[in-house]
Amino acid sequence: MVSNILAALSRKKRDCIGGESKLDRVLDLVDLTALGVGATLGLGVYVLAGSVAKSTAGPAVAISFLIAAIASAVAGLCYAEFASRVPKAGSAYVYSYVSVGEFVAYVIGWNLILEYIIGTASVARGFTNYLDTLLDHKIKEELTKWFPMKLSFLSEYPDFVSFFFVIILTVLLCIGVKESTRFNNVFTILNLTTIGIVLVGAGWNADTANWKIEKENIPANVTWAGEGGYFPFGFAGIMAGAAKCFYGFVGFDAIATTGEEAKNPQKDIPLAIVISLFIIFFAYFGISTVLTLAWPYYDQDKEAPLPILFENLGWPALKWIVTIGAMCALSTSLLGAMFPLPRVLYAMGDDGLIFKILSKIHPKFKTPLLATMFSGLLAGFMAAIFNLEQLIDMMSIGTLLAYTIVAICVLVLRYEPNMSERKFLCTIEIHKKEDSDLISLFKLLFNLNNNKQATLSTSVLTKWATAVFSILSIVFCSFLVFAVDSISPSEPLIFILFILTSISLLINMLIIGRQPVDDMQLSFKVPWVPFIPCLCIVINFYLMLELDLHTWARFIVWLIIGFLIYFFYGIHHSKEGITQRKELEIRQQEMKDKMNAINSKGTNDITSRL
Repeated sequence: MVSNILAALSRKKRDCIGGESKLDRVLDLVDLTALGVGATLGLGVYVLAGSVAKSTAGPAVAISFLIAAIASAVAGLCYAEFASRVPKAGSAYVYSYVSVGEFVAYVIGWNLILEYIIGTASVARGFTNYLDTLLDHKIKEELTKWFPMKLSFLSEYPDFVSFFFVIILTVLLCIGVKESTRFNNVFTILNLTTIGIVLVGAGWNADTANWKIEKENIPANVTWAGEGGYFPFGFAGIMAGAAKCFYGFVGFDAIATTGEEAKNPQKDIPLAIVISLFIIFFAYFGISTVLTLAWPYYDQDKEAPLPILFENLGWPALKWIVTIGAMCALSTSLLGAMFPLPRVLYAMGDDGLIFKILSKIHPKFKTPLLATMFSGLLAGFMAAIFNLEQLIDMMSIGTLLAYTIVAICVLVLRYEPNMSERKFLCTIEIHKKEDSDLISLFKLLFNLNNNKQATLSTSVLTKWATAVFSILSIVFCSFLVFAVDSISPSEPLIFILFILTSISLLINMLIIGRQPVDDMQLSFKVPWVPFIPCLCIVINFYLMLELDLHTWARFIVWLIIGFLIYFFYGIHHSKEGITQRKELEIRQQEMKDKMNAINSKGTNDITSRL
């Protein structure tokens, strides 16, 4: 068992590039961009902007979205490079399988499944909550009356509306990719049109006085409004808002799962990721700006801010136009959240790491039918029995872990020599006595000899430096999360340790940056390597450590279930593992035949002499 685990840790996917796809290649740049926008531009605009403005950041919610956009952009750039390297279905799962190893890839894939299930369920539940708010909470009242669920870890009532809505879109996804993307494209256009109407309507009623409300002018019945002005909750509120707004950008990675259904994946997927992130940011920034200009931040509605805004402004026609647009937007967001899940299940099933039946492609529809049906039923069930807050608590951790692994993979592959150079196996050699001193080690770490060619030795050095950087990032972020008030000269031990950790981080990043890179030509490359991937790692670890203990506990339970499936099924049915075992058996048989031939020749020589 131990040897199998070690083999799984080291073996990598080799047949990921090239070969004919079993899926239908029908998606162009417009389809991919619309998929990314539709998957992401939903709850963030129609719920999150008002919610964060009201209780977390105030009018400075626009700055919170800007910070969240920067955090998402660095991850998006890493995804874009990997999409140009590995144009296959499976997203970060395949990327990590190629560059890190099977076991790590399985962990990432298992957590992507969690992310997409919860993402789908949370959008469906948000859709129902939005509709219920406009219907004066009639849905909640009736379902609670007829089907009460009095368990603290479940919703107050089973949300059948969310369940059936998920099932309807599941059927649409089963029929075909092109049919579902047509639906997505039409609704995305309606979504962007609605946002344009909001920008014009709310902008028409903009009043900068709503950004300058003094604390004493805030109504007495408002219990939570901070200090007033543009920054009512201070810098801490902006950062807390950024942490929440970050989840509004989760979804662009849906584009990266379409590698086998895109017409030109190596060019169109990176472009679609970058374009969709720009569109999403400008929509969030614009909506959050006009929303707080048109109406005081403390009086925003947390569940349906835009329709309630136009109701307060006395524009009922716009209220219902925006309501219809919001329904369309949340529909596309739900479709975008559901779209990647069966693709990840398909990729993992095709590799043999989870049950093989999930990789079956329907001969007529050219979609992973069973994986899609299973995804829809599971997501619909979770949407029905859990409330929105419980779902959102688990939404981020799988995403952040996936983003972190992708950033690490960028560093690993950027400094990895290509296959044509591997024959020049280069190891650290010691020719002279002085080669073992500290000066030579210093020259090696910082490449003071100005080597221009990436070799196996520089690659190994980069991997070690990346591993050390990741560990130091966890320590660095732990200081910021758990001991930020103690980082001062008045606490000398913590202050010195923080300074040393910070310096060590910078030194490790410098060591990585000094190594020669692979000159492989790609349609897109992350700029400013290693700074961008390293920044992505630090940001993601910081946000992961901000999650509460209950989220980590549920995450560990999910991992235990995944490990049981892997160690009792996946490790034995892995396609790559089976291939490598067969290759090993062939080599052993060849060696055995050679030894038999040598022994036979020796016996014949002895016989002839006698």
